[in-house]
Amino acid sequence: MSPHHRRPALLAALTAPVLALSACASTAGDDGTVRALASFYPLQMVLEEVGGDRIDVDSLTPPGAEPHDVELSPAQVAALDAADLVVYQSGFQPSVDDAVAQTAPEHVVDAADRADLDSAATHEDEHADDGHAEDEHADDEHADDGHDHDGLDPHFWLDPTRLAALAGPVADALSEIDPDGAETYRANADALVDRLTDLDETYTAALATCERRVLVTSHEAFGYLADRYDLEQVGISGIDPESEPSPARLREVGDVVRDRGVTTIFFETLASPKVAQTLAADLGVETAVLDPIEGVTDDSQDYFSIAEANLDALRVALSCS
Repeated sequence: MSPHHRRPALLAALTAPVLALSACASTAGDDGTVRALASFYPLQMVLEEVGGDRIDVDSLTPPGAEPHDVELSPAQVAALDAADLVVYQSGFQPSVDDAVAQTAPEHVVDAADRADLDSAATHEDEHADDGHAEDEHADDEHADDGHDHDGLDPHFWLDPTRLAALAGPVADALSEIDPDGAETYRANADALVDRLTDLDETYTAALATCERRVLVTSHEAFGYLADRYDLEQVGISGIDPESEPSPARLREVGDVVRDRGVTTIFFETLASPKVAQTLAADLGVETAVLDPIEGVTDDSQDYFSIAEANLDALRVALSCS
């Protein structure tokens, strides 16, 4: 759905009864605690780690939901308007972009300004010289995936070093809101950067020597991960996990699997695995989960545990020593 089709729903949300806003405003902050909103899980994780027990954090994307297509309820728009701090990523969730533009959050951190986003075409071009470059139809399909990302791959958080760059700006914003907590926020941000740096070093060491370096995924969410660790991403679909690959694209991916000795096709937790599983069965290869960490479905999981599970899956699929 295009952004202008969302506008009536958004305006209706903004004109919801004042009672909704009052209810949201009274749920947090009455004791001086900072009320913070994240647009989806990785940003929520950064807020929680940096803010600690000095802030209350909610996410605009429900647990287990696919964040690309989230639509905000009137209560969520009201909560966004009343929040002390909103951390979101422009160009990723159109309904959130609209709501931020039309409301007045007191403080906003846009992750897109901090993440050094790359063009999605960069990741596709990396495997264009392997003899299986996408045809014009497939390129057009990827370019028009139903979401306005301004040509940028939004999945920056899969490179821990890029996610680490968000910790400082979040600490700065929280310190401006709550000066008494500035020292705590800075210490928490530094601790988070250290954890993400350790994760990056673990990935670098574990993926340094692998028999294969081609990563076949259900959609092109792993470009930053591939760039960081010298892997080659081949996506069945483009940036949008719900886009349908063309028959030509399926043939191309099949050729890559056969010619490059790929043994595993990866699918995800929040999107349908059907295409990936069907293609793997047709080609006689395995399937495994590679989680883009867009959300969590289990309270026992977090960014770091999922990233570690991803690394285990990659090491098996790529035969890393």
